[in-house]
Amino acid sequence: MEINFSLFSIEIATALLAVIILIIGLMIPKQSRHILGYIIALGLVVIFGFSFRFYGLNTAVIDKMYLVDDFSVFFKQLFLVAAILVILASIRYVNKMNGNFEFYVITIVAALGMMVLVSAGDMLTLYVALETMAISFYILAGYKTDPKSAEAGMKYLILGALSSGILLYGLSLIYGMTGTVIITEIAAKIGLLSGYSPALVVGLVFVLAGLGFKISLIPFQMWTPDVYEGAPTPVTAFLATGSKAASFAVLARLLLIALPAYSRQWQLLVAVLAALTMIIGNLAAIPQTNMKRMLAYSSIGQAGYMITGILAMNQAGVSALSFYSVIYVLATVGAFTVVMTCSTQTDSDEITDYAGLAQRSPLMAAALTIFLLSMAGIPPLAGFTGKLYLFKSIVNQGYLWLVIVGLVMSMVSVYYYLKVAKVMYMNDPVDKTPITIPAEAKITLLLTMIATIFFGIYAQPLSVLAHIAGKALLTF
Repeated sequence: MEINFSLFSIEIATALLAVIILIIGLMIPKQSRHILGYIIALGLVVIFGFSFRFYGLNTAVIDKMYLVDDFSVFFKQLFLVAAILVILASIRYVNKMNGNFEFYVITIVAALGMMVLVSAGDMLTLYVALETMAISFYILAGYKTDPKSAEAGMKYLILGALSSGILLYGLSLIYGMTGTVIITEIAAKIGLLSGYSPALVVGLVFVLAGLGFKISLIPFQMWTPDVYEGAPTPVTAFLATGSKAASFAVLARLLLIALPAYSRQWQLLVAVLAALTMIIGNLAAIPQTNMKRMLAYSSIGQAGYMITGILAMNQAGVSALSFYSVIYVLATVGAFTVVMTCSTQTDSDEITDYAGLAQRSPLMAAALTIFLLSMAGIPPLAGFTGKLYLFKSIVNQGYLWLVIVGLVMSMVSVYYYLKVAKVMYMNDPVDKTPITIPAEAKITLLLTMIATIFFGIYAQPLSVLAHIAGKALLTF
């Protein structure tokens, strides 16, 4: 079998970068290891620029086991952007954790797992990639030497292993009934079956449960607040963005490409889960007093909005999901960058400790307000455009009631987001010492803030790429 290894260039370059950083980290003295963050960021920027060459290829390799289509390329670029922003924002944070360079290596491996996951053309590659990503996050979640981080790592490990087992059982049922692990062939095999298969429905439910854990759908969200709060903030930022986006991408490929014949079964289930996720996620965020826990419940609510793109079962829905994934990543990484910077200087993640942040750091207060309002869907920020695309894709599919739920919950989210803004702008600071923003974190803040505003006012460049991604998934 002839294999064109150039089609794996993005993944190979990312893996080589991890190996190079590991070797350099072992050779240089500990006090100089902060430079590794800059090297990684630069390397990922180069890979990101190179990745544009893969648009338009839309090919499958190794007997359809690996897919290089515009949909996967779009999400690989998203993971690269998320990794670059998180690593830049976390350089000083990692230095505070004794400069352990292994953090960077594991972060790159997690990104590599995400890239392989969105290109997986068969269920075995899918599972191996998912576990590569998940095991990296198990390690990173317990990276700090404090009880909360250890608890977060242990909870994520136990519940993550359980969800992986559930997913594997679901995939095995689908394989058992169809006789193939190739995702693009499953739909054709299902068409050859005589009648309705209860075993396939059970497999579908188990797959949805396994991936529902990764994207924090209700009722599989129980791990999210504790892990988000206890894990190191850079890990939380990457876990809340890259991992969630990758899981949404693979869920879209499975449901829309492999299992459209059972859409009547999974559409109802997904619609109910989406509504519950929006409602419970946003309502549970209201009483939170810890910023990371509040953002955790907020991310649960965001998952409810995002999954409606899959529910639409058309190109517009997939394009809207792709578009909103980028917007969500930008706003979430930006918000956690503020949390990271504040916590390194105040040793607290409580919302009350953000009192007077507008006086102590006007840039961080303004940026956090913009990110929160974007997640709430307030125009003219990018979050409004993203939700408009998502809700527009399902309103003509008989889900007007779900759009109403989404709009009401978006208004509910404004309350707890503005509660944070009120503390920052209207409360007097206990400590009036200015908070200095490291240059690396400032770059992340400015990039995410500018992009959030820009894509809200002029969404066309991103919407064109999202349209290409959505078209590739459904026509490839």
